[in-house]
Amino acid sequence: MTSTIQQDGAMLADEDVVASRLLRSSEILSYDPSTEVDWETPLDTGFHGTSPEWCSLYGTAYWDELTPGQQKELTRQESASVASTGIWFEMILQQMILRDFYAKDPTDPAFRWALTEIADECRHSIMFARGAAKLGAPAYRPKRHVIELGRAFKTIAVGQAAYGAILVAEEVLDVMQRDWMRDERVVPFVRTVNNIHVVEESRHMRFARDEVRERMKGTGRVRREIDALATASAAYFIVTSMVSPDVYTAAGLDRDRAVREAAGNEHHHSMLRSSCAGLMEFLGSVGLLTRAARTIYRRANLL
Repeated sequence: MTSTIQQDGAMLADEDVVASRLLRSSEILSYDPSTEVDWETPLDTGFHGTSPEWCSLYGTAYWDELTPGQQKELTRQESASVASTGIWFEMILQQMILRDFYAKDPTDPAFRWALTEIADECRHSIMFARGAAKLGAPAYRPKRHVIELGRAFKTIAVGQAAYGAILVAEEVLDVMQRDWMRDERVVPFVRTVNNIHVVEESRHMRFARDEVRERMKGTGRVRREIDALATASAAYFIVTSMVSPDVYTAAGLDRDRAVREAAGNEHHHSMLRSSCAGLMEFLGSVGLLTRAARTIYRRANLL
């Protein structure tokens, strides 16, 4: 039986209940980064940009050789790189949502929520851009072939593949940013940025999970295999683009050595796997954790 709730004199079906609740939540708890974040205070280089444990070199011999100042500079550059990757994917996300809701019923709560989410993502992208600039970072971007693959993905991805990719990107960021926003070693304005993103993205993740769950109902085996592969591939390129190799150059390190040690850093791989435990459980529950998908997630150190 389909459940309903009453709103504005109308009865809403299951698919609109979540959107209505999220709309009310966004009215109660949303932020304006232009006023909530301290943009004016000069950057204090005595702080990290991320929790050190999340640094790609933490736990390696190279990390131990760095001075405290070099370690802090590296985490600030990595924080800016993660923010820049976030901007890249949020722009993909916005286009996929706009395409999904193009010409749909504007009185539908899900339609209004989609526009609300896009507005949130626009503010987040501006916030991340200002944050990266304040951290003194260059313009970090994914590799050219990843940018072009993203261009293709945002154009053709539909349904559960689109929302699955959205969910993966948001959930991986969510876990690490929850650590950063509570860590007093992290520069205060970055902690505020992370807090805003965590609070508002929690609503986006709820919507994405429900969209994936609903759209997977009745999906055939072939379509399920294709969507699982597309979602896993998107996850691979998102996660492997988070820390640009250019951060090591910007931090004054030996780039080649840093790249080698980061690639073999089991501590960092373990942090990623732990952050994705709940996500992998969900993907398995809806049929998006196929054998081929598992192989890709393992290559990205997410499983």
